[in-house]
Amino acid sequence: MSNPDILDPLVREAVAAIDAGHVGALERLLAAHPELVRDRIDYGEGYFQQPYLLWFVAENPIRNGKLPRNIAQVTRTILGAAERQGVDSLREQLDYALELVCSGRIARECGVQRELIDLLIDSGAVPGSLMAALAHREIDAAERLLERGAELTLLAAVCTGRRDDVERLLQTAGDEDRQLALAGAALYGQAETLAMLIDHGVDLNAYSPPGFHPHETALHHAVDSGSLDAVKVLVEAGAELGTRDRIHQGTPLDWAEYLQRTEIAAYLAERFRGASN
Repeated sequence: MSNPDILDPLVREAVAAIDAGHVGALERLLAAHPELVRDRIDYGEGYFQQPYLLWFVAENPIRNGKLPRNIAQVTRTILGAAERQGVDSLREQLDYALELVCSGRIARECGVQRELIDLLIDSGAVPGSLMAALAHREIDAAERLLERGAELTLLAAVCTGRRDDVERLLQTAGDEDRQLALAGAALYGQAETLAMLIDHGVDLNAYSPPGFHPHETALHHAVDSGSLDAVKVLVEAGAELGTRDRIHQGTPLDWAEYLQRTEIAAYLAERFRGASN
């Protein structure tokens, strides 16, 4: 997606001002056209379908691959205009803007992720975007959300390496929490944690729960992590080798070959041959 894809010329001008960090131009535009902070935009697809203007400050999905250094000031400009207009959807806008910031890499790579997280939470966003951050391995964002009051779930404890909390939270975890933890341990290549979760009873061959790459199994996640040890723990515990993901229809071996995980691919190919003999 790119700015020329935005059909409305006013919206296109506003987004261009955001991308360039032109605060003065944005202020004038929002003052003259307050609907820009109120109405959804006829643009985008998937998780960015019909966005609000505020959501463009996250650069997620990636359009330019960068954010201006003053993106926090740009964000304040949009929020200020929305507050002056008494926009009813502001809380919705804030919460999802936070999720986009926490789950995208550009804000982190540009050194503005933490500043944006703090600004959005201080402006009223609830720090409930933890799963999105963890699913995209944005650990810095996840840690900041925890510092700002997000609940320490079993999944969060697993992904952030809080072993004592993992053991504590496992004692009262329900089935879905354990499955999420399994997915997280696999995605982060944590072989020892995987073994512990298997001992507590999980479905090795289930697709991951909603919100955490639900088209994949734990073995797909482990391949993605690049950890041969994590892959071995799952396979030796009985994970099925031939299950295909729900989007690309690839087996874990297909994934290993595509991602050029050479050692993992060799191991899985050997196990396939052994299973067929």
